[in-house]
Amino acid sequence: MMLAVMFAFTLPGYLDSIHGMYSFEQPELYQKKSNCKPIPASLHLCHDIEYTEMRLPNLLGHETMNEVLQQAASWIPLVQKQCNPDTKKFLCSLFAPVCLDELDEPIQPCRSLCENVKIGCAPVMAAFGYPWPEMLECGRFPLDNDLCIPPAGVDNLAPVTKEVPKVCDACKEKIEDDNEIVDSFCKNDFALKIKVKEISYMNGDTKIVPENKSKTIYKLNGVTERDLRKTALWLKDGLQCVCDEMNDIDAAYFVMGQKLDGNLVITSLKRWQKGQREFKRISRSIRKLQC
Repeated sequence: MMLAVMFAFTLPGYLDSIHGMYSFEQPELYQKKSNCKPIPASLHLCHDIEYTEMRLPNLLGHETMNEVLQQAASWIPLVQKQCNPDTKKFLCSLFAPVCLDELDEPIQPCRSLCENVKIGCAPVMAAFGYPWPEMLECGRFPLDNDLCIPPAGVDNLAPVTKEVPKVCDACKEKIEDDNEIVDSFCKNDFALKIKVKEISYMNGDTKIVPENKSKTIYKLNGVTERDLRKTALWLKDGLQCVCDEMNDIDAAYFVMGQKLDGNLVITSLKRWQKGQREFKRISRSIRKLQC
């Protein structure tokens, strides 16, 4: 996610994004007359691309703009991972296909564009437990021709001065001594060692559902252990920042945070590496601590 993992980047939460997709071989996609619609500023996945109007229904079978906005948000973490320079172009060719009045049929991504993105991004998605979706298998797209969207050529690649994604505050690397660890622990309402069951995105935030069986509670204030089984953890504005610290859904993480407006909001997230000196020190300091 993350991705948030995530895509996190789920990343995914991407299973919802492919729910209801049409096969590109099915005629149903073209039975309804397509309409050109302005790409809204709220479609952050396809913000600031080279064209301003998109076709509805799109190539994923989404018929309303609300459906496009909801499903596209889950893919932002994959773009943030920068696994391929054409990831955004490929996804936007599906979610927000270019709309030209003089063409009756939509312009699809070329197969080579799909293959290039898949080579770079499928391993990133697999690290979070998600295979490349069947509905995006590259064989469904046309071989390169004048009427499909190709990958960027070597001459057209963006310069190296690309924008560096913002790192989520909770995921920034911090070197803390024992006193700082104790101070941070006492300021927060919860401290947990968790494994991640699921990552998804809601209203721009990253929602993290821990596995109950693998959870270790170091501190819990204002919420019972029973409530915790039904409560998710939240990384605020997770769609607007990256959390490379959380890059493996099978790993364990040490998270601390606060209860805000009834939600458990993460303020610090570290990947737990068994045997590492820092985490031995954290465990030792916390177990004998009285705030």
